[in-house]
Amino acid sequence: MKEKIEIVQGDITKLAVDAVVNAANNTLLGGGGVDGAIHRAAGPELVAECSSLGGCETGDAKITRGYRLPARHVIHTVGPVWHGGTKGEPELLRSAYRRCFQVAHENGIKSIAFPAISAGVYGYPMDKACEIAMTEAKKALENYPELEKVVFVPFSEGALKVFQETFRNVFP
Repeated sequence: MKEKIEIVQGDITKLAVDAVVNAANNTLLGGGGVDGAIHRAAGPELVAECSSLGGCETGDAKITRGYRLPARHVIHTVGPVWHGGTKGEPELLRSAYRRCFQVAHENGIKSIAFPAISAGVYGYPMDKACEIAMTEAKKALENYPELEKVVFVPFSEGALKVFQETFRNVFP
């Protein structure tokens, strides 16, 4: 199972996978960080499709086409803003990953790439975010045998190290 996990530091918008996950805001209309990069790379058609979806609740996920991205689809999910962990943030982050994997399953997606959801401007501590990401990926690989590859794409050298350490703990 662990051979289906990859961790690569780089640009998620360049990956040729079935779907990339967008760490979106509730409007789905673009923003900063990964969200802005995905929208810029996909082109104006992405925001046009997103505007027809009626936004997205925190912890949920919705799918669109990938347009000008190498990925065929974008799964948009909204992770929680970190408030110290006492306002349901862990449950919401788990739900965001779980919903991404459900949407992937429902749409026949075999390879999916994730950024570190909520661990950028939303302030979620990287170690806690990685633990949830890896644990949910492990469950998804158990539940969805058709899933061939899960790629985590940390944005920095420091984040890469946290992902690698968490991987060794979750997939001994």
